[in-house]
Order: sequence, then C-alpha cells, then structure tokens
Amino acid sequence: MLFITLTELENAINFWRNKSPSVGDSLVLSKEASALAKPYAILILQGAQRISIDNLESKELDAWNRYLLEISNTKG
Repeated sequence: MLFITLTELENAINFWRNKSPSVGDSLVLSKEASALAKPYAILILQGAQRISIDNLESKELDAWNRYLLEISNTKG
C-alpha cells in the first residue's frame, strides 16, 4: 500500500497554486489544488500524517498523479 504524507500533499497543492494561481474576487483554486484540498483537510482534522492512495477519489488521484508527472518532467 502506498501513502501520501501531509507534507507531500501540501507541496502538491502549492505546486498547483503556483502553476495556476487563484484569480478574481472569488479566489477559486484550480481544479487540481481543489481536489487535493479535501484529503489534506481530512488529514489535518484527523491529526494524521499520511493517507493511503487507495482512499483517494478519482479526481484526487488524477491531480496527484499529474503532479508527480509534472515534477518528474522538471527534474529530468
């Protein structure tokens, strides 16, 4: 079973926020940052440090996998 840590989720959210900043009066997050905000909030509320990828919804997993792909492309 693979896990995502609280810090890794925070890094992913910040990545998406930097890539697609909130605009306008409503300051709406990008769809990727918004998707990852839910598991991040769950970890905070539960006082947990990690979440299993098996517990992510499809849009959350998609945002996470796209983040991993984006950062691997910038490193290589």
